[in-house]
Amino acid sequence: MLISLMIEGAFGLNWPRWQRLVRAAEELGFDGLYRSDHFMDGTDSHRDALEAYVSLAWAADHTERIELGTLVSPVSFRDPRILAWQAAAVNDLSQGRLRLGLGTGWQAIEHDSFGFELGSMDERFARLEEGLEVVTRLVRSEHPVSYHGERYQLKDAQLVPQWSAANSPAIIIGGNGEKRTLPLVARFADEWNGLMMGNEEWQRRNHLLDELLRAQGRDGATVRRSLMCGTIIAADQATLDADPDKDRFGELLGRGAVIGTPNEVVEILAAKAEAGIESVQLQWLDFDDIGGLELIASKVLPQLRR
Repeated sequence: MLISLMIEGAFGLNWPRWQRLVRAAEELGFDGLYRSDHFMDGTDSHRDALEAYVSLAWAADHTERIELGTLVSPVSFRDPRILAWQAAAVNDLSQGRLRLGLGTGWQAIEHDSFGFELGSMDERFARLEEGLEVVTRLVRSEHPVSYHGERYQLKDAQLVPQWSAANSPAIIIGGNGEKRTLPLVARFADEWNGLMMGNEEWQRRNHLLDELLRAQGRDGATVRRSLMCGTIIAADQATLDADPDKDRFGELLGRGAVIGTPNEVVEILAAKAEAGIESVQLQWLDFDDIGGLELIASKVLPQLRR
């Protein structure tokens, strides 16, 4: 199982914090470092919010090993033509380590505040489908491409310089929806990223994705299966018992969170791997808690990699 970190970039992230996190992820042995992509934290407060692709460009230039990516970029405010260009550039700078997450957009307050139209669910998914057509054509083709949609058009467009199609940015589609999200995963994605699900529910959706991939004539083994997990880890039980969210631990664990002492975390992650989850992104909300990352690196990662 791959173990990565996921950073909520609008929750007070600034350059010093990001730079510390990037260095820690690379040096401590994590497999990847991912960013959410939002202007705001979901409230009307205005906290530090570091722009995703500028931050990933810095990370690409200051790491050599870890995967880098977004979970996920909304096509509601990311024009897919520009996004594909940004992704290709960061992928080139990182020597093929970028994994580009795409989604519909959902946070109404940031769209209202910055003047972007979110639209109905039907409109969001129609826009995402077209955005995926545009992005995948541009980043996967070594030749000029065309596309004529209702929202976006391409005419003999090509991004250069570009890696070979086999080493283009991997496309991640995030979400749990069975009727619209998973069919898009089956058509376009290199990775499905679910969130906030227990193992049984994740397995049910994963089996559905297998069926959808077969219907598309795709080999299921070519699509990575991952889960973004809320994360709370403490060195001992006494510290866990003092956590202000302790009364919610049962609920959070049922929704796929990773909570416990190092040995408990190892058991939880091993169970996820047994369920078929190939990669987890641990949501890390305390950007200044490098000690917590060191605890995972010293007490959890070695046990999972024996």
